[in-house]
Amino acid sequence: CQRFNETMNFTVPLFSVTLLYYCVILFFNISLVLLIVLDESLHEPMYIFVSSLCINALYGTTGFYPKFLSDLLSSSHRISYEGCLLQAFIAYSFSFCDLSILTVMAFDRYLAICRPLHYYSFMTKRRLSQLVCFSWLTPFCLFSINVLFTARLKLCGINIQRALCLTRLILKLACPEADTFLNNISAYVIIAICYFHYVFIIWTYIYLIKTCVRSREDRVMFMQTCVAHLTSVIINAIVMAVDVMYLRFGSRDLPQSLQNFITLEFLIIPPVMNPLMYGFKLSKIRNRILSLIYLKGK
Repeated sequence: CQRFNETMNFTVPLFSVTLLYYCVILFFNISLVLLIVLDESLHEPMYIFVSSLCINALYGTTGFYPKFLSDLLSSSHRISYEGCLLQAFIAYSFSFCDLSILTVMAFDRYLAICRPLHYYSFMTKRRLSQLVCFSWLTPFCLFSINVLFTARLKLCGINIQRALCLTRLILKLACPEADTFLNNISAYVIIAICYFHYVFIIWTYIYLIKTCVRSREDRVMFMQTCVAHLTSVIINAIVMAVDVMYLRFGSRDLPQSLQNFITLEFLIIPPVMNPLMYGFKLSKIRNRILSLIYLKGK
C-alpha cells in the first residue's frame, strides 16, 4: 500500500519533532514501569494497572512511530499489505486495551472506596492477574478476528492517504464486489462492547460519588486516586468521540495534515498524558520520583 504525500513537504522538522516526541513517550512510560516494578511498596493493584497502561502505550506507539520515522527518511512511502494489517491490528488493540485497563481500574477504585472491607479478600493476586489478562486478551481476540475478516478481501486500490493503516481505510480499497458483511458485524460487536465499558465506568463513578458525599475520608481518597483515572477516561472518551465524529461527518476538504492528526491523536495524547498524570497525581509515585531526584541532586 502507498501512503501519505502532503506531509512530506516538511520532512526534516517533522522527523525531528516526531523523534523527540517518541523519545519522550519512551522515557516517561519506561521510567514509570521500572519505578513500579522495582519499588515493592508500589506492588498494589492500582499501580499494577498504571504500569499496564504504560506498557500498552509502549506497545501501541512502537507499532507506529518507528515505521513513520523510517518513512520520513525514505523517498518511497510504502508498506506491505501484511505490514498494513499488522499496524491496523496494533493500533486498534492498543486503543481498546487502554479502555479495558481504565475499566478494570474503575472497578478497582469502586471496590477500594465503596467496598473497603471486601477489597483485599476480593482483589487477590489471582484476581488481579485475571483482570489484567482480561484487559489485554479481550482487545487482542476481538481485533484478531476483525483483521482476519479484512485480510480475506480482494483489494482494487493501493493508496492510503493517511500516515497510519486502519481497517476502515483498507476496506475503502476493497473491490466493489467484496463481501464486507462480516467486517460490519464485527465492527458493530466491538462498538457495543466499547459502549458497555463506558457505561460500566459511569456506573462505578455514580457509586463512587455517592459514597464520597457521605464521608470526608472517602473524598480525600477519591481526590488522591480517582482524579487521574477520571481524567484519563475523559481524554479517552474525547479522542474516541472526535474519531467517530470525523468518520461520520469528516470532510475531504480538511488539510491532509489535520486529517492525519485526527487519525493519530490516540497515539499522540494518551501515551504522554497518562504517565504524566499518574506520576504527578498519585502521591506514592510522586513522592518516590521526588525522592529519587533529591538523592541524585545530593
